[in-house]
Amino acid sequence: MQRYPYLSGREVFLPDDQLIVTKTDLKGRITYANQTFLAFCGYTKKQVLGAPHNIVRHPHMPRCVFKLLWDRLGAGEEVFANVVNLAANGDHYWVFAHVTPSRTSSDGIVVGYHSNRRSVDRNAVEKAIIPLYADLLKEEQSHADPKHGLEASTKMLSDRLARMERTYDEYVFSI
Repeated sequence: MQRYPYLSGREVFLPDDQLIVTKTDLKGRITYANQTFLAFCGYTKKQVLGAPHNIVRHPHMPRCVFKLLWDRLGAGEEVFANVVNLAANGDHYWVFAHVTPSRTSSDGIVVGYHSNRRSVDRNAVEKAIIPLYADLLKEEQSHADPKHGLEASTKMLSDRLARMERTYDEYVFSI
């Protein structure tokens, strides 16, 4: 599968009454995908099972948001985030994601991750998230070394949230 297919520039919208669900193992490889996910991403179940979840990562999505996500999941915490995903045909779709660690019932050991995605608040995405993500992505891309770019955008996000006296979750719920 091609890492970044042609970007069509066409946005598709998740209906309010639909929910995208996926589960992954500890390394982020897809172990379950519901039919809504398959319909929106444009891949078959055979193509996605065992594939890294970032198969749907849109190139305009700042890496620092995923760093925040993985840091929080690694600490055993849940995460809420606005995410733009990329379909196999180059279309994109925005979702409001809730990602949680999946634990064994007997001893609570994290064995993977569960993500539910719903439709987004278009006004919030257009007025707050798209400009924020554009700034973060610009910062990431202004560094020749991707590691330094990630560090700089992570600091930029952290500084902005600190000025607002909010966590990322609080921020996305406030817009």
